[in-house]
Amino acid sequence: MERSARRLLWSVWAVAVVSGVGLLWYVADAAKAVALPRYGRVPSFTLTDQAGGSVSQETFKGVVWIADFIFTRCAGQCPVMTAQMSRLAQAFQGEPSLVLVSFTVDPAHDTPEILARYAASHAARPAQWRFLTGDLQTITRLSQAGFQLALSYEGTVEEPITHSRRFVLVDRQGVIRGSYDAGEAEAMTRIRRDVQRLVRE
Repeated sequence: MERSARRLLWSVWAVAVVSGVGLLWYVADAAKAVALPRYGRVPSFTLTDQAGGSVSQETFKGVVWIADFIFTRCAGQCPVMTAQMSRLAQAFQGEPSLVLVSFTVDPAHDTPEILARYAASHAARPAQWRFLTGDLQTITRLSQAGFQLALSYEGTVEEPITHSRRFVLVDRQGVIRGSYDAGEAEAMTRIRRDVQRLVRE
């Protein structure tokens, strides 16, 4: 009787363990199945990078990319944004499927030459981190209508251009999958996690 009771207890325990492991796997798979939202496709554009090369939305087809809007004379939130971009560049240095893209909102000043110096000052590798300049109307349209990010040229003397500090995550098909506040640590943790998800897709 005692031996039978022990066998029964061991059987119940084994079933419980197996069931628990199965439940954990189910929960993990369910979490993976929750896809990132889709916020629309990046509109077409043609701009110039820091090396003087022509860049369009087709340039980034097949890779995951993170976009932000800055300008080199910015003394407000741009230094924080660029520092965060630099950290992302370091974190994903060995990941060829991720590209960082910084659009200047001050194209009259930020020529390819100036952007190249700015990129060098932040140890940006050209293949990984592109800085784009070009037509003001195109850049404004991209920020406001394409990425749904605030941009205004009616600022103050101290801050003539006001723009969003959010990073935008774009997948391999050019679809926007997330927006993240560069000033929030939690958001920067999320963007790293979401990048890892997209590069594996």
